Amino acid sequence: MNEKEQKAAAKEFARKWAGKGYEKGESQTFWLTLLHDVYGVEHPDEFITFEEQVHLDHTSFIDGHISATKVLIEQKSMDKDLEKPIRQSDGSYLTSFQQAKRYVTELPVSQHPQWVVTCNFQEFHVYDMEKPGGEPEKIKLKDLEKEFYRLQFLVDAHKTHVAKEMEVSVKAGEIVGLLYDAFQKEYKNPESDETLKSLNKLCVRLVFCLYAEDAGVFGKHSMFHDYLVQFETRRMRKALIELFRVLNQKEEDRDPYLDDDLAAFPYVNGGLFMDEDIEVPQFTDEIRTLLLDRASADFDWSEISPTIFGAVFESTLNPITRRSGGMHYTSIENIHKVIDPLFLDDLRDELEKIKGTKVIARRRKKLLAFQDRLASLYFLDPAAGSGNFLTETYLCLRRMENEVLTLLMNRQMAMGFEGLSPIKVGIGQFNGIEINDFAVTVAKTALWIAESQMMKETESIVMMDLDFLPLSTNANIVEGNATRIDWGDVVPKDKLSYVISNPPYVGARYMSQAQKSDMSHTFAGWKNTGDLDYVSCWYKIASEMMAGTGIKTAFVSTNSVCQGSSVANLWKPLLQGGAHIDFAYKTFVWDSEASTKAHVHCVVVGFSASPSDKPKKLYNGDRYRMVGHINAYLSDADDVFIESRSKPLCDVPEIGIGNKPIDNGNYLFEKEEMEEFIKVEPSSRKYFHPWYGSREFIGQNPRYCLWLGDCTPGELRKMPECMNRVQAVKDYRLKSPSPGTVKLAETPTRFHVENMPNTTYIVIPKVSSENRNYIPMGFMTSNDLCSDLVFLAPNTTLYHYGILTSSVHMAWMRAVCGRLKSDYRYSKDIVYNNFPWPNPTEGQKQVIEDTAQGILDARALYPDSTLADLYDELTMPSQLRIAHQANDRAVMEAYGFPDKGFTESDCVTELMKLYQKLAQGK
Repeated sequence: MNEKEQKAAAKEFARKWAGKGYEKGESQTFWLTLLHDVYGVEHPDEFITFEEQVHLDHTSFIDGHISATKVLIEQKSMDKDLEKPIRQSDGSYLTSFQQAKRYVTELPVSQHPQWVVTCNFQEFHVYDMEKPGGEPEKIKLKDLEKEFYRLQFLVDAHKTHVAKEMEVSVKAGEIVGLLYDAFQKEYKNPESDETLKSLNKLCVRLVFCLYAEDAGVFGKHSMFHDYLVQFETRRMRKALIELFRVLNQKEEDRDPYLDDDLAAFPYVNGGLFMDEDIEVPQFTDEIRTLLLDRASADFDWSEISPTIFGAVFESTLNPITRRSGGMHYTSIENIHKVIDPLFLDDLRDELEKIKGTKVIARRRKKLLAFQDRLASLYFLDPAAGSGNFLTETYLCLRRMENEVLTLLMNRQMAMGFEGLSPIKVGIGQFNGIEINDFAVTVAKTALWIAESQMMKETESIVMMDLDFLPLSTNANIVEGNATRIDWGDVVPKDKLSYVISNPPYVGARYMSQAQKSDMSHTFAGWKNTGDLDYVSCWYKIASEMMAGTGIKTAFVSTNSVCQGSSVANLWKPLLQGGAHIDFAYKTFVWDSEASTKAHVHCVVVGFSASPSDKPKKLYNGDRYRMVGHINAYLSDADDVFIESRSKPLCDVPEIGIGNKPIDNGNYLFEKEEMEEFIKVEPSSRKYFHPWYGSREFIGQNPRYCLWLGDCTPGELRKMPECMNRVQAVKDYRLKSPSPGTVKLAETPTRFHVENMPNTTYIVIPKVSSENRNYIPMGFMTSNDLCSDLVFLAPNTTLYHYGILTSSVHMAWMRAVCGRLKSDYRYSKDIVYNNFPWPNPTEGQKQVIEDTAQGILDARALYPDSTLADLYDELTMPSQLRIAHQANDRAVMEAYGFPDKGFTESDCVTELMKLYQKLAQGK
């Protein structure tokens, strides 16, 4: 089904179901028809299951479950409000989504959904479970004709061939790793730089030969294997060196008396076999078996994905990545998050329109022009690594070109090529900069393998033999530091079309001296760059290169570039300098294939310097919505830059961090340690106070602090154990390399930072899980001491608490805060001090105070539960949820926000408008 047919089917489906829908009688018909008629599922009754029993009470059933695409459906009748809590059999009140989440816990982990869809026939609410605290995407039935693509996830199961390519490519990487280790043991100096360079080149050459014999590049299957197998182990080294020499010689330059088995190998070119000085060690029986049996006879290299394998190969052999635990590369799926919205989607749409041209001669002319257009596009990856962005892009363009050739070769438009190659797209269009010399070689090899694979596909289309060897084209991958090289020297600006990359992930506090120097060089003359991550260099250089051109750029990068202070420090100059964001993916988790399974939280930002009124795509997970503008916080709102502010924007109490002892732990105790200390020193009891950081506060499990700052010298001298602690703190501070800390040794009973309000105060954890809809906050007494891992808000009331704990403040926080991985990192100068408070009437203020007290009362009903328990979305008590919802409504009324149909994105948009108004007034 093409897009036009799907659009028509969606229109008809929406017309048929408009204004009707009963949960018990029509749900199954609704979903079966949707899947069959609109999304082309031939046997929908086998694709979706209904009424699966869950074990909550043996009377609960999952309305719909699509296991293939990990979708759980909670269906309601047409008259039901999907966001309104409904009374359950246990007396609690849950929304449709909360009800669905209950069911999730009863499913095996392997069956947990990625998507939860709540539906009332007239509206679909789609929740991405990778973002459990996020707001749903909403699709109205009446809009399905133009928004049918937003439900495509219902049927798009993970592509089997991609999983197969991944499996084969990773296995290939494992084989290369075994060969690498076996060869390295035979070198005279196995750890020297010279040895490692030779070993890397040797492995690259072996991989090319193994691929070439399986893919038919050498002209005969198993040719490499059959040549080497005839030699005894002790003679294989010499035979391999002789083969490398022959592969680098043109036929006319070879010894006319060369053995036939060597003479049969083609000339390769491309520089792969040029260096004759590489060191090749002696073979062993282990190496012989690995190479001839496991790597050659037992494995088919023609099935590898050059995109995946290039990265696996580089990670397998690069000594740095080998030491750090293994592979770490951008998946094909994440590469397409960059290249699809940047240019591939438009190219596919253009080709589809051409295919719809009725006049044959005109269609042929358009197809040829489109092929020329593909061949005119030039790409640059300024952090190329193993070349997987360039390789995947090349494969996509060549597949598109092969589709063009298929159309040109049909009976109506048959054309001859008169001895010329029909292929116009070449790897010479793909350029890169990479600092690692070995990765440069791997990137070129991956592109050669991709070129070979695509040429085979083209041969089957045009029915002619095409010569892959000798290698006549070469990818322009330059070895160098991308922050120092002029990108225009690699590919001229007037030739370049797109910049695509996955630049290095190095935080502001983790850069090497060389990287800090790169930052200083790149941002010379800029202010406030100390908190920017290393990846910011690539954004700045790309923006400068694009100025005055039609070049477009898209990067995968850590989400830090679109959060916290980075927005004002990086994006404000870039956007005011003419750049603008064309599309974006909000934060998603990028899993490496490393054994440590590191989780990196990323965004994709597509930007350019040429203004456009065209609607922008803003992605959240695999779904997107069209918006008029995307700002640097990746929100559908005007450009706003929340800059660091030392005082609150509004007339509200100031907040500050808690206490910072600098005591080497001498004043901090677990409960049992404190009790033992008091047994020895009973007089110390009155100097102990509960001690809370973020973890202790949310877990409601304090440590204890020995605070001797108010202790008189006479009292202190009567407590020898306390004196020992004071002496230990003094000694620790005196040994510090920091002059400020050494100065503190003069007052060892005092803290570096002291913040001890003499009244009750609000505590705000600095870091809180993204899985919570609300950051747990609460009141503390003057007897409680807090660490610098929380913020303290003294002189605050229930009104302030009600505003801070509301969904409105949480929406603001989520939009502008920094992140620790994906967890919320609350800040004083960005989040709190810039927050635009409402201007309520006295009546509205009183209602907020009442609802805030209601939250505290609901929490008090569960004295044995921690705040982590109470604010877990799966275990949050209904009384607490209702209390928060009442508080949210009261706060929204104080702002003048509508109670229904007002999304979190709408809330952020309105808050940013209010912020601008208040900031301008300041």
